[in-house]
Amino acid sequence: MGKSNSFPASFGARPATVVVANVTPSVEGGRYPAKRIVGELVRVSADIFKDGHDVLAAVVKWRKRGARNWEERPVLQGDNDRWHGEFMAPTEAGEYRFTVEAWADDVLTWLHDYERRLTGDQKDFSTEIEEGRVILNLAADRAARGRSRADAEAIDELVERLMKTPPREVPHLFEEGDTMALLARWPNRSLSTCFDPPLPLMVEPELSQFSAWYEFFPRNAEGRLDKHSTFRDCVPRLQAAAAMGFDIVYFPPIHPIGETFRKGKNNTLNAGPDDVGSPWAIGGPAGGHREIEPALGTIADFKWLVKEARRLDLEIAMDFAIQCSPDHPYVREHPEWFFHRPDGTIKYAENPPKKYQDIYPINFHCDDWQELWQELLEVVLFWIDKGIRVFRVDNPHTKPVSFWEWLIAEVRKVQPETIFLSEAFTRPKMMQALAKVGFTQSYTYFTWRVTKQELTDYTLELTQGEMRNYYRANFWPNTPDILAYHLQHAPPAAFKLRAALAATLSTSWGIYSGYELCENEPLPGREEYLDSEKYQLKDRDFDQPGNIAGFIARLNAVRREELALRSYENIAFVPSDNHHVIAYRKWTDDLSNQIVAVVNLDPHHRQESTIHLPLEAMGIDPGRRYTVEDLIYGDIYHWQGGSNYVALDPRSKPLHLFRVRQD
Repeated sequence: MGKSNSFPASFGARPATVVVANVTPSVEGGRYPAKRIVGELVRVSADIFKDGHDVLAAVVKWRKRGARNWEERPVLQGDNDRWHGEFMAPTEAGEYRFTVEAWADDVLTWLHDYERRLTGDQKDFSTEIEEGRVILNLAADRAARGRSRADAEAIDELVERLMKTPPREVPHLFEEGDTMALLARWPNRSLSTCFDPPLPLMVEPELSQFSAWYEFFPRNAEGRLDKHSTFRDCVPRLQAAAAMGFDIVYFPPIHPIGETFRKGKNNTLNAGPDDVGSPWAIGGPAGGHREIEPALGTIADFKWLVKEARRLDLEIAMDFAIQCSPDHPYVREHPEWFFHRPDGTIKYAENPPKKYQDIYPINFHCDDWQELWQELLEVVLFWIDKGIRVFRVDNPHTKPVSFWEWLIAEVRKVQPETIFLSEAFTRPKMMQALAKVGFTQSYTYFTWRVTKQELTDYTLELTQGEMRNYYRANFWPNTPDILAYHLQHAPPAAFKLRAALAATLSTSWGIYSGYELCENEPLPGREEYLDSEKYQLKDRDFDQPGNIAGFIARLNAVRREELALRSYENIAFVPSDNHHVIAYRKWTDDLSNQIVAVVNLDPHHRQESTIHLPLEAMGIDPGRRYTVEDLIYGDIYHWQGGSNYVALDPRSKPLHLFRVRQD
């Protein structure tokens, strides 16, 4: 018979010897990278098995994209041929590759077979010992070729001892000291199988996962109706944000604002001569996306403010809104970049019944799309050059997903630590797609999740399922666009409990200024603020009585101090007998830091409940007392057993944030 010419090309030089499949974390089979932060444990799992009865060994391997050498750590067998391992994400941000390599370990297979033979009536083991000698000599040769003379000599010594040891004592040779570790350093991987292609992993700075955002309008930094603030007036607001424990200050667009069809107060169509307009109507006589609204200052002033923020350990997040007012230079210089009506006029934005006459959307698929896309990339790089590392992107779901995948990848070639927050309140599949293609964080539907069941289901969906690998949830109780119905005319307790939920259910959260003042006046019948800052200056006293700035400061301080609150996926809900009381816990891997949150979801009435802690999972002896310390209010309680009573009065203490420790 002749040789077959039908072997699949995937065999390469030889067919695979071990099956390595279903490697995780994986996003769409490796189409997109899984996300982790620097220094985070990356937990890897894979199905690994082989025909026959060989004993297998495996490692997880990783390296930065483009690097030559792999780093690796062992992967260990679990149940039903599912293997598990982990490695520490590198301390340098960037894109990495990882894979799992497995092989039949000749030493372990020989030793396993030898031990089985000892259980029978076999008398002569000379053949088996000779096999062991050959296998060990090959390991010594590999050590010598690897320039480890000490290991080669140690294996040679083991061979000599093997040949002198009585057959039934042979297994004991491999129980001594570091013998197995020595041999594991020099395995025979000539017939190993690697999962191919390697999977992508995006390693990002800690701020990508753990962050607290504070949004304010620079033009209203002083809270005065009679004065348009400048960048130089913003420092007190930055100081206040830092005092409240925020990491990132987010500015709505700071570019020149259009004059044509400028919106008036409360979004009226007829603006007066003193109306400041919507900052999202970008572009005016002073320029477009590369310029500053003159009433705020200059680019030099902005660069100065970025430096002032960094002195306070704050990053300034810039709004990247890809739209133009009719006065934007693009309209004059590149009219082909916009949508046109049949009569040739440019089409303004609409979201029926809402109309935005002051905004022209961009046509990303125009004939000149390549020049358009390149220009938008250069806008982002322009502001990165001015010190910006964080961008909040306005309505990315109204632009092509392919554009964002390209732009974010190009930006990260220049500045890999750039953070992009997706402001897409839209269909879940689109929100997920934007996260997959590169957005670092994403707004969520937390704003409208109110009941215990809604909060539980949504948090678990985000942190425990497949989305955990690519979608980082940023919880906002309010935004300039959204005053949710449950906050309208609500008491301070509602603002406290929603802040606590946002700050502890997820690792990133944010508020729009005025939240700390419990501003709650809506536009009648709408989930919007009355006298919205989007269209006008607003009178504010940030020191007014009844503000909850001190509560927010304490909440953010606890988040920073307690390691359990810095991890994204380590959350489990605790049974509570009252549907108005939600309880959940977070913990570090070694259980040295454990937090239990108990929140009254009813801002109007005292609620009581029994909560049931899983003491065994928490490493707590059920027969001993343990201490729970309220990190917000300072109270200390001594509990015993898993079931314990709590009472929460919204007028004084609407929540507990307990640190738990064994006495």
